[in-house]
Amino acid sequence: METLTLDLDATMRAHRDDAAAPAATGPAISAAVAPAPVTTEPEGGDTLRQNPVPWQDWVAYGLSFAGLATCPPHLEALTAGSPRSTTLTTHRPAPRWPDVTHRAPHAPDVTHRAPHALDVTHRAPHAPDPSRRGHRAPSPVPSHRAPRTRTLTMHSYREPRPGRRWRQLLEATWAAYRAWYLREGEGARPSLAECETALRTHLPALVPTWERLVAEAAKVDGVDRDLAARLLSGWCVPAYATGCSQVALTEGAPALVRNYDYDPHLFEGVVASTRYAARDVLGTSDLLWGLLDGVNGDGLAVSLTWGGRPGDGPGFAIPVVVRALLETCATVAEAVEALATIPVAQAYNLTLVDASGAHATVFVAPGEAPVVSALPVATNHRLTEVEFAGPAAAVASMPRQQRLLGVLADKGAATGDGKRSAIVGAMLEPPVRATAYTRGFGTLYTAEYLPGEGSVVYHWPGRSWRRGLTDPDEQITVELPDA
Repeated sequence: METLTLDLDATMRAHRDDAAAPAATGPAISAAVAPAPVTTEPEGGDTLRQNPVPWQDWVAYGLSFAGLATCPPHLEALTAGSPRSTTLTTHRPAPRWPDVTHRAPHAPDVTHRAPHALDVTHRAPHAPDPSRRGHRAPSPVPSHRAPRTRTLTMHSYREPRPGRRWRQLLEATWAAYRAWYLREGEGARPSLAECETALRTHLPALVPTWERLVAEAAKVDGVDRDLAARLLSGWCVPAYATGCSQVALTEGAPALVRNYDYDPHLFEGVVASTRYAARDVLGTSDLLWGLLDGVNGDGLAVSLTWGGRPGDGPGFAIPVVVRALLETCATVAEAVEALATIPVAQAYNLTLVDASGAHATVFVAPGEAPVVSALPVATNHRLTEVEFAGPAAAVASMPRQQRLLGVLADKGAATGDGKRSAIVGAMLEPPVRATAYTRGFGTLYTAEYLPGEGSVVYHWPGRSWRRGLTDPDEQITVELPDA
């Protein structure tokens, strides 16, 4: 497959004055499911606050943009009654991680924290659709309300080869993953032979790990081995999409900074530190062994954002592609070369940074040659081109990109590591930080990857959490304020 290269050096100059670009308004994302009551779950001898819907309760995928079904497609198989139902009926507790004894300290990060002002939000009460049967009028609520805050617990584990830790993750999430994978019917998914052939043809280096994962899955009660093997291959899984913003920084210590924007109910909340083959790999888990973002021991960092183009085709789920790059590549150049050989199922932007300071943003799509760019900022459209205005406007894709490009282009701002701090600060504020959690588009974390160190610092307003390639198990519970 031919690789196209796009020169976008002029982009930075074009956005030099856009540092304070306002957020655009656009079609609203379909309403997500109302949260269940807050629950508590004992873990490692402590009582932890969980998400309004328990952690890993609905591990599925998808973001319902304007014009799609009232119930997001990724929830249809997990709801009762009609496919349009929005009432969740099953709740699974978080898995037990008995060896987790380390807690991240609750200390504010004054370096990257933006000034906090009490926001007395003027919000109208939610107006339900009166045409829905069984509707009951809501209780009166005051028009002046403090911003709502939810909690998110993230678990980091170190397990060089798939074993007990990974089985615990599978056991906790299998019911939801299975429902998501089969939501269009088993016949819509490829056979085991097709999945294995795809892996051996396009990602042969991952086959030994895939075989170990399948063997571990067979040890978990209630897991169908062959079905798990098909899902774990990542080949032609159901379509899904996520938000996100990401920035490649090469002034000072090379860095990759990204926001992950998604529904907290659908987030695994796991940071996996592994050595499945020849490299240590650290990253945010998705699809059980795929990665949303990560770094390896050679100093290559990768992250993904949805590319803004609906539809899908024969190919691999993008988290498995990120895993493949970090398992097999040491540099940006090697990763770009590898992407030309890997079929992908959906359109995505991948941002790559390595310890030498090389960087690239690569747009990939089904059946197309990758487009390689020097663009340092990617959000949820094709590099700098908005192909589909509705989805882009729904997640303020262009205003987010313009804001981050403006910070990079600001000649009056700090340089080097100070520029990185400025980008992290911008990630934690509107319009880049999203708070529409109930609509499936809220910033779950800001990740600051340092390829030269093989580390990541996760940021939230007022909190930070550093993880290294071989750090021991740890967990953190943070607040996700609506404002």
